[in-house]
Amino acid sequence: MTDILRAGVMGWPVSHSLSPRLHGHWLARYKIDGSYEALAVEPAGLVEALSRLAEKGFQGVNLTVPHKEAALALADTVDDTARRIGAVNTIVVGKDGELAGSNTDAFGFIENLRDHVGGQVAAGWSGRPVTVLGAGGAARAVCTALLDCGVADIRLVNRTAERAVSLAEQLPGLGQCTTIVPWRDRAEALDGARLLVNTTILGMTGQEPLELDLADLPIDAAVNDIVYAPLETALLAQARQRGNQVVDGLGMLLHQARPGFRGWFGVDPTVDDELRQAVLAGM
Repeated sequence: MTDILRAGVMGWPVSHSLSPRLHGHWLARYKIDGSYEALAVEPAGLVEALSRLAEKGFQGVNLTVPHKEAALALADTVDDTARRIGAVNTIVVGKDGELAGSNTDAFGFIENLRDHVGGQVAAGWSGRPVTVLGAGGAARAVCTALLDCGVADIRLVNRTAERAVSLAEQLPGLGQCTTIVPWRDRAEALDGARLLVNTTILGMTGQEPLELDLADLPIDAAVNDIVYAPLETALLAQARQRGNQVVDGLGMLLHQARPGFRGWFGVDPTVDDELRQAVLAGM
C-alpha cells in the first residue's frame, strides 16, 4: 500500500480558501489517492513550514495571502514568470526535496479569457488597446500575461498614479507599451479598447463600488472582472446589459490551479461547468 499524495494551501488566515474544495473535486473525479489540505501558517512560521514539506510527505503547496512575496526568496528555484510578477503561488517538491516555485496567476487569467474569447487572445487583440484598472499584485500578473500574448498597447489606470508608474517601470517590457491614465479620466481610457480588466477590489463584496461610465467602451469589447465574490459584479452586470461580452473572475481561480495539480498529482485537470458549480457551492 502506497502513501497518499499530499498537497495543500498555506495562508494566514486560510479557512476561507476555496482551493481545498477545488482540488478535492479533481481528486475525486480522477480517482487519485491524495489529499489537499488547508494549512494555517503564520508569517513567522513560513520558513519552517516550507522546509518540512518533503519530511511530511507533501508533493507541494499553494501559497496565498500573506505568503506569496515571501516565498519568492524561500524557493530553491523560481520560474521566470514568478520573478516578473514578484510572487510565488505554487511550489512543487522535487524528488531531491528542492522547492520549485512558480506563479500561475498569469496562466489562469489568459486561460479564463480563452474559454470565452478563444484565439483572439493569441492574436494580440487585433492591435487595439487593453485597459487595466489597478496597479497591485493582480494587475502585475494580468499585465505579464498580456505582454506574453503580444498586447502592445496597455492603458494602466489606478487611484494612485505613482503606483501605476512604479508598476510600469518595474515590470520588464511594460513601460514601453503602457500609458498611465489618471483615475479621474478612467472613462476616457475605455475609448477604442478591445478589453477592460478590473484588477481592483472595488465592487467586491464588502468593498466600495466601482464607479465607471462605460459609454466610451466599444460594444465588441470584452469586460473581465477578476473578482468572483460576487460572481457577477456591478461592472459585469452593466457591461452585459449594454451588450459587451463579460468574463467573471472564477475561471481565473480555477485555471490557475491546474499547473499545481499536474505537478503534484500527475494529471492535467479539466475546468468545466461541473467544477464551477462544485466550487460555487462552497462560497
